[in-house]
Amino acid sequence: MKLLIATIVLALAASGCTTTKPGNGTLAPRAYVIAEIQVTDPVGYKDYLAAISPIVEKFGGTYLARAGQTRSVEGPQPTGRVVIIEFPSFAAAQSFEEAPESIAAAKIRHRTATSRIFVVEGSSP
Repeated sequence: MKLLIATIVLALAASGCTTTKPGNGTLAPRAYVIAEIQVTDPVGYKDYLAAISPIVEKFGGTYLARAGQTRSVEGPQPTGRVVIIEFPSFAAAQSFEEAPESIAAAKIRHRTATSRIFVVEGSSP
């Protein structure tokens, strides 16, 4: 699983995962929220999805992968869904994770799933 995630991060870096900072024209790396989620209550989890999607959008996030097919290259196969969300910057991803509305939505996720979620900064050009 670690290699799968590392491969995803490297692929994102190679694809030009940077954004322009307003004002100075320099490139800043984008950031990625990567989550492994094992849903334990599918009905209740729908409430989490309804709550979190507009919050992702509010903070400039874009879903790149959302629970599609996965294949383990090395290590154990993910047992649940894998979600990758791109944000314009590491600060934007952190703001998303720390926002009161995200924290409230996470309480729904905690009741309906187990998860491992982390933020990864993309590479600068």
